[in-house]
Amino acid sequence: MSTRLIADRYELESRLGVGGMSTVHLALDRRLERRVAVKLLAEHLAEDEAFVSRFRREALAAAKLVHPNIVQVFDFGLDEASHRQYIVMEYVPGQSCAEILRDQGRLEAEDAVDIIGQSCRGLDHAHRNGVVHRDVKPGNLLRSPDGLVKLADFGIAKAAELTGITQAGSVLGTAAYLAPEQARGEPAGPASDIYALGVVAYQMLAGRLPYEATSLTELANKQLNEAPPSLDEVNPEVPPALAHAVARSLSIEPSDRYAGALAMGEALRSGGQGVEPPMARVASDATGATAFLEQDDRTEATRALPRERADATSALPSRPPVVPRPPRPRSPARPQPAPTPARQPRRRRRGLRRALGLLFLILLLAAAGIAAIVYADSASSNPRLRESFGKDTEQAVQDLKDLIEKNTR
Repeated sequence: MSTRLIADRYELESRLGVGGMSTVHLALDRRLERRVAVKLLAEHLAEDEAFVSRFRREALAAAKLVHPNIVQVFDFGLDEASHRQYIVMEYVPGQSCAEILRDQGRLEAEDAVDIIGQSCRGLDHAHRNGVVHRDVKPGNLLRSPDGLVKLADFGIAKAAELTGITQAGSVLGTAAYLAPEQARGEPAGPASDIYALGVVAYQMLAGRLPYEATSLTELANKQLNEAPPSLDEVNPEVPPALAHAVARSLSIEPSDRYAGALAMGEALRSGGQGVEPPMARVASDATGATAFLEQDDRTEATRALPRERADATSALPSRPPVVPRPPRPRSPARPQPAPTPARQPRRRRRGLRRALGLLFLILLLAAAGIAAIVYADSASSNPRLRESFGKDTEQAVQDLKDLIEKNTR
């Protein structure tokens, strides 16, 4: 093609790509002496004042996105000579993912996860700054020779969407990447970008689209009534955990998808390693522009409890760990004194006390008997009485001696 100058600054060289809404050229920025990519929008778009107004606003928002995984926007405006709107972007040498899929058919799981993971980081940055891509597809994912992936074409999709500019058989590009809510005519949000990126991930791993349709009506019917074939069935080399992670991004309801691009990237990374990602809660702020992943900090003991009880358990003050006291050193045992011969067993002492008591009683009776004998002897001279009583006294004394001897052995 003949050399042409845009805005008296950008010298167009080779053509990089052609689309229904624009043509992309490699160009030289004469002022800064660097290679750039210049996108020239179709001539009929310049006649739509509403589109031009929104295009400028969206291009300005896209120019504020500075991130390694986003194609930087340098300049935009109207070329007076050609009467065409243009946008000047960072030039990324290499291939788009559409060209990679055309050449390879499908990618290895590791390569696909790497491309999607980098794209998730770019989307997260855009969403946190309030910018929704709305047209995520393989042609807008560019990979440089060193493996760096960048998202391109922020802003144009929203400008065209709000003005109702469409093409036959599709809305803003390929219909297969549209989220169900977009196909229903509802506003697109961050969850719509996540769905589209999930379609790209599925296509990279399976070598085909999750839903193949020729119109928006057919696509919407399949999305509502059919589940796409599981990735690990279409491609047995895909780990089941990775297939499950991709399937979640393709959920019909936006609330069932990942609420943050970083959460999606982390889930696919875990799935690529064959690890089922935890169903961690993903929280976002009221505007939907920022999102963060909340890790599940419950312990194994409280994980089985209902969430409210687990939260109440975690709110209790933690008990300090119990440190066992070291055992006290035992002092050497003191030798017990040997029993002395003078100490008698308890039973022998009790028997001795009983014998002494009995002896005292017998002596008392004997004394009374002697007194009676003396008195009787003085009152009567009956020898038989004296003899009988004397014999009884001698027997009692002998019994007492035997008792004492028995209890003192």
